[in-house]
Amino acid sequence: DDFYIGAFIMFGDAEITVACAKELLARAPKEYDYLLTAEAKSIPLIHEMARQSGASEYFVARKGMKVYLTDPIHVQVRSITTQHDQDLYLSGEEAAKMKGKKILIVDDVISTGESLHALEELVHQAGGEVAGRMAVLAEGDAQKREDIVYLEKLPVFNADGTVKG
Repeated sequence: DDFYIGAFIMFGDAEITVACAKELLARAPKEYDYLLTAEAKSIPLIHEMARQSGASEYFVARKGMKVYLTDPIHVQVRSITTQHDQDLYLSGEEAAKMKGKKILIVDDVISTGESLHALEELVHQAGGEVAGRMAVLAEGDAQKREDIVYLEKLPVFNADGTVKG
């Protein structure tokens, strides 16, 4: 069963990043303390959401262990865009700030939900509460989920270029 996924890359497009951040914030839950995303494609989006909302801080789960991540927490994830398992890390300092707080998880695209689940696990390990789950696009079965807010659907394609399903 051959299929192809569409690509959506916000890097380098300030206009679409600003517009998507604005629209996501308009649909965001009213109460959250921090924004969280996974490295790397969603970093410009979460930065812009923080800027527009007046937040002074947001968190990025790193895809590799860094020397500056003291007392880290981590989870393993297999995303549709990678060919191998990856670990996501937050520093102990970031985890401590999340304890008892409401965390809004943001991603550029939600597809299988594996990355989203990994971010949720980091929030739980830190003692935080997931306030909501948001993405610019939902792909495939993610479009049927009622626990995420997204701006638009991203189709999955058959090998011949037609839209799957």
